[in-house]
Amino acid sequence: MIKIGSHVGMKAPKYLLGSVEEALSYGANALMVYTGAPQNSRRTALDKLFLPEAHALMKENNIDNLDLIVHAPYLINLGNTVKPETFQAGIDLLTVEIERSIAFKAKYMVLHPGAHVGAGSELAIQSIIKGLDIVNENNNDLIIALETMAGKGTEIGRTFEEIAQIIAGVKRPEMLGVTLDTCHIHDAGYDVSDLDALLNEFDKVIGLDKLKVIHLNDSKNERGSHKDRHANLGVGSIGYDHLANIVYDERLSHVVKILETPYIDDMPPYADEIKGLKEYK
Repeated sequence: MIKIGSHVGMKAPKYLLGSVEEALSYGANALMVYTGAPQNSRRTALDKLFLPEAHALMKENNIDNLDLIVHAPYLINLGNTVKPETFQAGIDLLTVEIERSIAFKAKYMVLHPGAHVGAGSELAIQSIIKGLDIVNENNNDLIIALETMAGKGTEIGRTFEEIAQIIAGVKRPEMLGVTLDTCHIHDAGYDVSDLDALLNEFDKVIGLDKLKVIHLNDSKNERGSHKDRHANLGVGSIGYDHLANIVYDERLSHVVKILETPYIDDMPPYADEIKGLKEYK
């Protein structure tokens, strides 16, 4: 059985329970949520989020805790060495997000590695390593899955080598994994159409055992554009068959695939996209 879901909302009045209900309405058996707004640090108390009810509904529908993915807020930037206050704010918020994700009973948190904001990638990578060491010092329950990035602006994580350098540099590499975003790697210059070569390179540089989550998105851009603009499956420059091949590749059968494709006419496309993928083979 393929593990497929999408990003879903989490809002009042049902919060995580509503998130699970939304995922089920799409025919999903996995889901990804934020524990609060991704653009700020304001958070609703855990006891108001209907966590036990959400976990019960997940169990009733055979959704494992491994299939509940949390995405860290966008504003965390552990790579910023220009403004120490930004680095510290990232540490503080990420620490809270780890605690909340563990309360959600999630096993994986997706994190954008960060951006060097002009100071250079090497300084940023060392700063990211430092930050991850701080937040993971007492974390024994949640894997932080660093996301591959498109290379827009000064983003870190545009190559497998940058991700590998971070993992190799931390004190506890066992607490790190990787989220592979198909739009991002395409825009970064990788050829998603040659899946064997792609996975072989990933395995050689990082290791397939580190791959924990896949963000399944087509791209509005040509390969190597470094723009990061998601497209719906089959209407972008990657192509439907190449994306479906990722879903059904045996080497990736254990990895949760999460759709982050754009809304169509202000409506989520996930039910149709998940149905199409389930019927592909």
